[in-house]
Amino acid sequence: MTKGKITEVGPLESFSLIRDRALDPDFVILDVRTAGEHEFARIEGSVNIDYHSATFEAELQKLDRKKTYLLYCLVGIRSREASKVMERLGFETVINITGGIREWHRRGLPVVGR
Repeated sequence: MTKGKITEVGPLESFSLIRDRALDPDFVILDVRTAGEHEFARIEGSVNIDYHSATFEAELQKLDRKKTYLLYCLVGIRSREASKVMERLGFETVINITGGIREWHRRGLPVVGR
């Protein structure tokens, strides 16, 4: 992973990363889907900021740019675009899960929700 650049990783590598950094306060799992999508099924421990929200960029401005952010959405499109916004705003380490939660689920990885 390179600082200042967007890294793309698949679900299995993401799962390993989440396990390895489970107790790291500088590692954040960020779900950029809608609140309803997040509530329905999500990666455990993820926080939600809706990419399509009018306040998306303002919400990002409140975050610590030095932390590592692992982003996901449904299939990887919104999270890729969100990653670009974060890169533009000066976030140091942004990782996008390719294939999103759909691919995550297809691989049999755990989700929580309703």
